Formats: sequence, structure tokens, C-alpha cells
Amino acid sequence: MEINMSRLSSLIQFYFTLGLRHWEILLSLSNVNGIVISASTLRRHLKTLRLFRRKEHSDLLDVAVFLQDQLNRYGMLHGYKMMHLKCIQAGYVVTQETIRQLLKILDPHGVQLRRRNRLRRRLYHNPGPNFLWHVDSYDKLKPYGICINGAIDGFSRMVIWLHAYSTSSDPKVIAGYFIDAALSRNGTATRIRSDLGTENCYMEQMQMFMRHDHTDDFSRNCYLYGSSNHNQRIEQWWGFLRKQHAQFWINLFQDLKDSDDFSGDFIDKSLIQFTCLEIIERELQDVVHL
Repeated sequence: MEINMSRLSSLIQFYFTLGLRHWEILLSLSNVNGIVISASTLRRHLKTLRLFRRKEHSDLLDVAVFLQDQLNRYGMLHGYKMMHLKCIQAGYVVTQETIRQLLKILDPHGVQLRRRNRLRRRLYHNPGPNFLWHVDSYDKLKPYGICINGAIDGFSRMVIWLHAYSTSSDPKVIAGYFIDAALSRNGTATRIRSDLGTENCYMEQMQMFMRHDHTDDFSRNCYLYGSSNHNQRIEQWWGFLRKQHAQFWINLFQDLKDSDDFSGDFIDKSLIQFTCLEIIERELQDVVHL
């Protein structure tokens, strides 16, 4: 099959800016786009596009300015590996060790906080991708009028959807997220797990309808209800979201509350939704992209 060179170049540039290594770019081209090229061909295209990872390192002052800008926002919650990935995606050529040392200088307090020991997690078993999607709502920003809902694949931990809106209690809203995900992936998961909230009732009926004619062992038991401690995959991911993004907004809104600039009434919540909802939604998509 003849390869469109312009499309190939754009795909290589796209995967390179994501921070993928050479073998990962080759794997993505083969598995996602059906394009098989050799490593030498990839290196030739990268040279033509002037895409180099290690030849000329970016100026440290430029990197430090970029990091400081990130630290002034929700990036203050990131460790050096996440910050390194953001630098790579922003076009900077820099090593993880350089980022680690810069963060020790620019954000010593944050570095100390992230050195705390991690919790040991329970073992989780899942046979493969799209076998089980975990769906849940994140309510830490709900007192301020921002409702977050998300779904994650239990096997790969890929985020199926993650959105902020003025409500997460309307079953039509959750059903809309589910339908958009099913359309973009040409199908649904073998099973879906959520809590017992009424906002999930439409999604449950849609899942059962789409799986009705299937003959596998789970077609009649394709939707699972349970408590949050049984929905551990997305509950664990909410912890990641809080550390890497949501804590910034929790602190910001709490400061408004402590200074008596937020009373919790309808007007105050509507003002936060008007000024912050679109920003938070864009940032959530950035978190998913990372």
C-alpha cells in the first residue's frame, strides 16, 4: 500500500510532540494507523523535520520560566516526571534530572511534600482492555458548583471520559458522556461498574440494550452496581486527579470561602461556574492528554 508522505510526516511529528520514544512511535504508527516503517526510515523523517530529542538542550532559563509558570497554576501539584513530560510536550529538550534539580530550587516545599510514603494498594485483576469501565463522580468541587464525572478503563487505566459541568446528578448528562464515548470507540465495554446513584439509570439501560444480543457470559450481567470501595480503579484515579489538578482549585475556592467572598448561595456558585467552569474543563482535558 502506498504511504501518503505528508500524512506520515504529520503523524510522526504528532507522536514526537507527545514525548514518545522512537520504538513507541513505530508501535503507534503500526497499531493505530496501520503504517509500518523501519527505524532507519523514522530517523530519516525526524532529521528532515528537524526533530531532535537530545542534540541541543533547551536554555535552562527558558525551562525555568516555563516551570515557574506551571508552578503558579495546578502544575504546583506535579512531580518531576510529570513536569518533564509537560516540558517535552511544550517543545523543550531537557532531561528528567535537570527538571528534578530545577524543582528542588523553584519549589522546595512541594518536593518535601511529595516525598511522603505511598499507600500499598490492593491487588486488582482485569482480563483486558474494554472489559470493565469504572464510572463515578468527583464531588470535592461540588460545594462550589463544579461537578466532575469520569470513566476509566480498568485494565489500561485509560480515561474514557472526564468532564466538568454544573451538575453530575442529571441522568441525561451522564448518558451523554457515555454515548459520546461509545460513538468515538465504535462500541462499549463488556461490563460497566458504578455506584447506586440515580444519575446512572439511563446509562445502565443503554448498556443493557447494546449488549442485549451478545452471547458471551457477561451479556446478561453487563452492568454492576456497588459501593465506592468496590469501584477502586476510579477511586484511586480520583486521588491522582486531586494531587495533580483538583487540589489547586480546592485551595483557591477555600481561600474565597475563608475571606467571606463565597457564601455558597446560588449567585456565588453561578459566578464560579461562569468564570471557572470552562477553564477547569480545558485543564481536565490537558490532564487526560498527559
